[in-house]
Amino acid sequence: AIVITEQPMSVSVPVGFSLTLRCRAEGRTSLQYQWFSQGQSESCQIPGGTKQDLPITAQKTQLYTCRINDLYKNVVFSDWVKVEVHHCVARGLPPQLWQGEPVIILNPTEQRVEVGKPLQLQCAAMGVPAPSYQWYRNGNLLEHQNKKKLLITHAKVSDSGTYLCCASNSHGEHWTNAVDIHIAQPKQVRPYLLLHIYSFVLVFPLATGKIALLVGNNRYEHHPNLMAPIIDVFELSLLLKQLGFQVVSLLD
Repeated sequence: AIVITEQPMSVSVPVGFSLTLRCRAEGRTSLQYQWFSQGQSESCQIPGGTKQDLPITAQKTQLYTCRINDLYKNVVFSDWVKVEVHHCVARGLPPQLWQGEPVIILNPTEQRVEVGKPLQLQCAAMGVPAPSYQWYRNGNLLEHQNKKKLLITHAKVSDSGTYLCCASNSHGEHWTNAVDIHIAQPKQVRPYLLLHIYSFVLVFPLATGKIALLVGNNRYEHHPNLMAPIIDVFELSLLLKQLGFQVVSLLD
């Protein structure tokens, strides 16, 4: 018969910021409160955290919950909330009169991504309560993209455009910088070595004598290196000799 009337709220604040987590409940008897925290290890009881309000000086990111019980041994727990603490904050750190409105501390960056590759954009903002996020492309709202990170597992050309994110809470909203995202088709790597070999193999048997010219080049000036042209030339040279070809091999 215990009803929580006010849940604590998650916040995102700079290190050293002072705040108070609040929890309110109603019951048929007098109520007792006990706060717990959880970092990277197991949750633990907070010494002295036995009141409705829990004052905190933010030092590290942790989760918090409040247990409420009555004289009949009824027990309920509040929602787990997150106190996110930022140690590295860019210029624009909230002044002493900061009321908790969103402050952007991480903007997305411009990217060039190949078709089919993952596209990931990231932003972050401080706020009390913790801001919610919404991403936009070319001014249009992107459904289901409402977290700090925007992830498209397999980018398409149509995903190109100008992206930005809005961070908002009960005190207002703030927008990230707009960034251009370019999605392009991957460069086609032509198998130069095999094209050359196949053309000679097909042409020269029609001439007098069977001659194969193998060119294994791994030093293209404006092209990535191939995987193993020297080994390919060696193996194909043995194969063509077994077929009766006179083989001329050139490397680089």
